[in-house]
Amino acid sequence: MEPRADIAVIGLAVMGQNLILNMNDHGFTVVAYNRTVSKVDEFLANEAKGTNILGAHSLQEMAALLKKPRRVMLMVKAGAPVDEFIEQLLGVLEPGDIIIDGGNSLFEDTIRRAKYVESKGLLYIGTGVSGGEEGARHGPSIMPGGSPAAWPHVKPIFQAIAAKVTDPKTGAVEPCCDWVGEGGAGHYVKMVHNGIEYGDMQLIGEAYHILKDGLGLSADEMSAVFGEWNQGELQSYLIEITRDILAFKDADGQPLVDKILDTAGQKGTGKWTVISSAELGIPITLIAEAVYARCVSAMKEQRLEAARVFKPSNPRFPGDRQAWIRDLRRALYAAKIISYAQGYLLMRAAAQHYGWNLNYGGIALMWRGGCIIRSVFLGEIKKAFDRNPNLENLLLDPFFRKAVRSAQRPWRKVVSTALRKGIPVPAFSTALAFFDGLRTERLPANLLQAQRDYFGAHTYERVDAPRGQFFHTNWTGSGGRVASGSYTV
Repeated sequence: MEPRADIAVIGLAVMGQNLILNMNDHGFTVVAYNRTVSKVDEFLANEAKGTNILGAHSLQEMAALLKKPRRVMLMVKAGAPVDEFIEQLLGVLEPGDIIIDGGNSLFEDTIRRAKYVESKGLLYIGTGVSGGEEGARHGPSIMPGGSPAAWPHVKPIFQAIAAKVTDPKTGAVEPCCDWVGEGGAGHYVKMVHNGIEYGDMQLIGEAYHILKDGLGLSADEMSAVFGEWNQGELQSYLIEITRDILAFKDADGQPLVDKILDTAGQKGTGKWTVISSAELGIPITLIAEAVYARCVSAMKEQRLEAARVFKPSNPRFPGDRQAWIRDLRRALYAAKIISYAQGYLLMRAAAQHYGWNLNYGGIALMWRGGCIIRSVFLGEIKKAFDRNPNLENLLLDPFFRKAVRSAQRPWRKVVSTALRKGIPVPAFSTALAFFDGLRTERLPANLLQAQRDYFGAHTYERVDAPRGQFFHTNWTGSGGRVASGSYTV
């Protein structure tokens, strides 16, 4: 069998099929394989009809069709299925060949798999792919990491099929795909992307809640508001689709959104982001609140009972609706800045912990097109890291510093009024609390440290002594002089 294919894709669910069709459109010959081989024939007879896509009915046949080094991309469910396919592929591939995991795998699994596959003489890539079905078909954001030696072999394919953005200064067209780093770096960046996505969606949901219950706007009026917001600094895919969703009518002519049950699902990447942040000691409070807000939404029966017990107050905001809409727009922008600032703090901490050399401006560029959080906003993040590649916190960049400072009054006004009116705004309010905590020179953590030392001899530092020098006080006179053997913040 003549090797004539550039890459193979295993897994013919919608993402796998669309990536294959995308690759075919860009001139690459692709082998399609699926564990249930009848799906291969169905795909070739329908969606792939008239293309150059090849089908394989076994892994051996698939391997025989591939040019060397063989490139095999897994688009299967994260977890055990990935490990199972890796074992099977090791039996049909050779040293130097490349296994690619394009699913939403946990980055720690990717670190483990990369080491294991490399120990067998092969190369491994774990890549985030964002953009959903439409992105996979016409241009996703792709975030590859793993074995650096594999990148030159997949770069032409990945950058060809990725979304493209045009540099406003140079006019150069740039792909939303570049090498992220070793080990699990690609999947980590995708995980943080998804966490920020949770935050963006929660903020938009809270803005919708205020517009609907606080200001009494109809679905069509809210659609118009989001349409207007999509023309300025909030321009983004999520704002755009919110506009469209609010305008969509059911068969009876009523807004479909009003008929959708208010319980949100999740697949785990937001939770993974929060877990990683806790392990690294980074306060991604907005993403965490977004995750927990989905958990609260799932408590539908308890919420119904609580609503009967605790009668809601009048949620209407007083005063001019248009003025509130303007204030809400600015509050949403400020809170969004906080979310991204926290996400970048987490990526910086992970890079230091795992030894990755992440290009933060490049990540913003990869997210500017194709992915779910794509927005004009990301161009400003790219500029921030162009100005200062060592920027520790987005809030310290001149552009974002000015934007947050100018939004403080409307941001506080929106949050305080929502709280008084009983409209839950966990993401808006935690973003503001983080901002206030960050800009407070002296927090009450001194009292907290005294409490820890009092009940557990955990020690503390002093303002009149060098950092890193720890003290313990015998607060009761009977606690003794011995301090705890560990000190953690």
